[in-house]
Order: sequence, then structure tokens, then C-alpha cells
Amino acid sequence: MKLAILTTLLAAASAFQAPLAPKSSTALHESKADLEALAGKLNPLVKFYDPLNLAEAEFWGASNEATIGFLRHAEIKHGRVAMFAFVGYIAHANGFKFPWAMQMDGTAFPTETNPPQLWDSISDSAKWQIFLVIGFLEFWSELSTPQNKHYMNGGRPGDFPDFTYGEDGIPHPVPFNYFDPFKFSKNMSPEKSEKGLLKEINNGRLAMIGILGFLSEQTTPGSVPLLKGVVAPYAGEVMAPFSTNVIGMPFGLN
Repeated sequence: MKLAILTTLLAAASAFQAPLAPKSSTALHESKADLEALAGKLNPLVKFYDPLNLAEAEFWGASNEATIGFLRHAEIKHGRVAMFAFVGYIAHANGFKFPWAMQMDGTAFPTETNPPQLWDSISDSAKWQIFLVIGFLEFWSELSTPQNKHYMNGGRPGDFPDFTYGEDGIPHPVPFNYFDPFKFSKNMSPEKSEKGLLKEINNGRLAMIGILGFLSEQTTPGSVPLLKGVVAPYAGEVMAPFSTNVIGMPFGLN
């Protein structure tokens, strides 16, 4: 969890990230049949696999189509975070870091090459800044505007609203959008865009397996035989972003 949070903002996943599709005003209403067709394109061997029957669910009283939109968006978003985490893990484990100071007081980036321990070594103030930026991006991704429909209401799963300026956007101009800041996919053909999005989903799934494999072997040596001796052990709690339980502090819990 905390490794994904850190590397989401510090690492570049361009080696995995597929170009986004050009924006479309066409509302998407996906069904179980659409998922089955998509699964065949993603993995012709496994195809559609849904042992929990999530494709037939209706979360929070919403329609099945809205629920599928939620599940599709959740997978794409988690895949993107995992791609950042996977690339970031490898970069940190090999000692890559920015050449400038990490903090305004001149404190340099840690030299630690064990990624979870590296996260533990940075200050709480730095962690809170990371959380605030991620919180803003999460808030912005949930917006519904005339230019961007929510993914549970006919919008495209995985889409991220542009940083538009004015009445429907933020109160000051931003030169680059979060995704596709240089508009490389602006003139991309629909066929190439579809292939890129399929690659993104598959790479995201692979990255989720990869980062969980790294952390599993670190916390439980021998649990991933292929990584034995490859990753350093870690005795901390990978699901605890802070060394102190900030949620339990009012109740005297650490």
C-alpha cells in the first residue's frame, strides 16, 4: 500500500503505460456480454473468468451496468498504480533517485535500496504531502462535468477528467493534463487506441501480480520461490503508511 502510494508520484511507468483513447462523447453502457468479448481479446486462453459472479452484481442498489462500470474503473486504476509501483520498486531497489534535495532544508533523498524501508525513512510531513496530492487526484477523477461523464453513469472506465480552466474546471490554468499531457494520442486511430488500452489492462494485471510478489517474498521469505534471494527481507508492516497509527492515536493505539 505505502509503496504504491510513494511510487505513484515518484516513479515513471512510461514503459508500461499505453496511450489513452481519444475522448468521445458517446456514452458507454457495458454489459456482461461486453465483458466476455473483452476477456477474449485480453486473454484468448483464459477468456472470461468470474468465479464470484461480480459481472451480475448490483452494488449499492445501482444497476448492473453501473456496477460493471465501477469494477472496470477500479481494475484500470489499480493496474495503473501497480505499474507505477512495480517500476518504482525496481528503480529504488537499484539506487535510482533524484539528484536534487528532497526537502527545502536541503535533506537529500534516502540512500536506502529496500523500497519499503525507504518509505519508512522519509518524514511524516513528506508522506502527508503525497497523500494530499493523491487525495486531490482521487477527488478530481470522480467529477462529473459536461465534458466528462462519471464511469458509473455512462462514462468511460479509466478516463480522467482534463484540468479544464473556467466554469467547469479549476480556477486557474494548468498547462498539462494528468494523462497524455503532450497529447500524443490526439490523432490516434481507433484501432490503435483499442490495442493500446488492451495492453494497458494486461500490463496492469501483470504489474499487480508483480508488486504483490515482491512484497510477499519480502515479508514472508520463501512464499515466492522465484524471488528467493532476489529481494531483501522486510520486517515492517507493508500496509501501514505511518510508523505511528494515526487513526488509533485518539484511542491510545499505536
